[in-house]
Amino acid sequence: MCNACMPMPTQEKNIDEFADQLMGMLNQGALSLMVSIGHRTGLFDALAELPASTLEEIANHTGLNERYVKEWLGAMVSGGIITYEPTERKYRLPETHAALLTRSASPDNIAVFAQYIGLLGQVEDKIIDCFQEGGGIGYEHFPRFHEVMADDSGQTVLAALDEHILPLIDPLIPALESGIQVLDIGCGRGRALLHLAARFPNSEFVGYELSEEALAYARSQAMKQGLSNARFAQRNLTGFDASAASEAFDLVTAFDAIHDQTTPQSVLNGIYRTLKRGGTFLMQDIRASSHLENNIEHPIAPLLYTISTMHCMTVSLASNGAGLGTMWGEELALEMLSSAGFTEIKIHQLKHDIQNNFYIMQKS
Repeated sequence: MCNACMPMPTQEKNIDEFADQLMGMLNQGALSLMVSIGHRTGLFDALAELPASTLEEIANHTGLNERYVKEWLGAMVSGGIITYEPTERKYRLPETHAALLTRSASPDNIAVFAQYIGLLGQVEDKIIDCFQEGGGIGYEHFPRFHEVMADDSGQTVLAALDEHILPLIDPLIPALESGIQVLDIGCGRGRALLHLAARFPNSEFVGYELSEEALAYARSQAMKQGLSNARFAQRNLTGFDASAASEAFDLVTAFDAIHDQTTPQSVLNGIYRTLKRGGTFLMQDIRASSHLENNIEHPIAPLLYTISTMHCMTVSLASNGAGLGTMWGEELALEMLSSAGFTEIKIHQLKHDIQNNFYIMQKS
């Protein structure tokens, strides 16, 4: 069939429509940086507490530089995020917008995720080098990564842990109350593990993490909270299938961690090995398909593919790893879990969470 006779792909647009899309993309990308700044500086939180206020009142209330606040407000007003009354020269954050932009709005605070745009922009030059030469970029080039991930997991995991995630596994809660051995793979700053350790003092919790910075934070929090049942160890999980202690844990968790690994199949094999018979593996990972055509309608697919390119895939490739990437997908995940030895795998999705699948399986 000639090209002229072929039907136009549904996503193809005429030049004017595409120009509008690109202009919108530039504006929204710029606003993402401003939203991240609003979150990190506490401006959204302050505006949610204030009545309609002048620039001077906002700057005085927050203790921030007035000139920078003025320019930020310009972006927020022209972007339709904050309202402005020119007669009184007062700014206001509508309640309906505050419900998605403030810390008190967690787990619905979308400003948390805007932080990824600035974080990833810091490595753009290095990513260009990888496009040309291959290889990857190590974790050390992402200085705020664990801080942002802790913010992220605080919404997607921590906020849902008690009410939504733990009840998926029956009878996990009574077992945790009685006392079991728990391992968290890729624990980061340890927020989920610390929460569990505080709630279930009869159980013992271990977190494995590569980043010493993240581990230092987790240990300091454990000490501050007096959690003697939580400990953290620096572990490079490459070759985990050979180094994992046999049948040591009743429960293993991996929250958004497997797809970043250098040798993810080895890690899954090691998890199966280290579980006791009848033990449970809980894996939270990105809800997506392994096939691009199935992800076109995914509500945040462009963001996830970008995070994959500029973080998840590249940190694995930096160590000559598999480079699965964020969007490795459900089909490949099931294949790899089955290869590790898991025979009955249940996938759960939470109504409030468009981002994640929760895979639950037992060692037979």
